[in-house]
Formats: sequence, C-alpha cells, structure tokens
Amino acid sequence: MRHGKKGRKLNRTASHRRALKSNLAASLVIHKRIRTTDAKAKEVRGFVERLVTYAKKGDVHGRRLIMQKINGTLGKKIANILIHDIAPVYEDRSGGYTRIIKLNNRKNDNAPVSILEFVDITPETNEVEETVEETTEVAAE
Repeated sequence: MRHGKKGRKLNRTASHRRALKSNLAASLVIHKRIRTTDAKAKEVRGFVERLVTYAKKGDVHGRRLIMQKINGTLGKKIANILIHDIAPVYEDRSGGYTRIIKLNNRKNDNAPVSILEFVDITPETNEVEETVEETTEVAAE
C-alpha cells in the first residue's frame, strides 16, 4: 500500500525524475508554455509553483533555493527570469500560477497530452509568430 507516499514515479529512477522536473521547469520558465504528458504536467506544476513562490520573495535566499532546484548551468538564468519577469506579475496572487489544458491523445502511443502554461503571461512564441505575420503582410503589400 502507498499510504502517505506523495508524487508520481513516472517510471524513472529518483535522479532521472529530479532531472526531468528541473528540465521541464526550466523550459516552462523560458518558453512560458510547454506541451507534455498529463502525468508529467501534473507533477511539474507543484515544482514550478514553488519556484515562483521563492522568486516572489526576491531575496538572496530565494534565488539560491531556485538555483538549487534547477540543475545545470541554467540555474542563474532561470532565477533571473523568475525574479525579474514572472514574479512581479503574480505579486497579488497567492498560488495557482499555472494551468493545465488537456489536449487529445498523442498519435504515437496514445498517451494523454496537455499544455502547461503560466496563467497571466502570454507565451513568447505567439508574439514572435505575430511579428512574423505582420512583416510578411507588409512585404506582400
């Protein structure tokens, strides 16, 4: 019985799970929206929300906690993005920084897929696509 055992194993070892959460969180912070399986999205949601809460404090300790949770050389970059860009948006909000939007199943293995994104932040990919469309419209005229 799994009484009192929180979290999903995701069919990975502990170190692989830690790396997966760190990488998915870093991708979410950079791109503001990621597409992944439902189980991974549900598992990473709490991880990212805790990072945003650390960033909202804005002090050195919060920065160090973020850099401790994010593996590799991206820690400093992710901490800066969280503290300077994302945390000010959620100053008045006390939790619930992310949302999960369910999509259809993946064609390959029929795994349920969803989008994990920040609530009040528009993803950068849409802005880039809009500017590309505007420039092509201007060039066509």
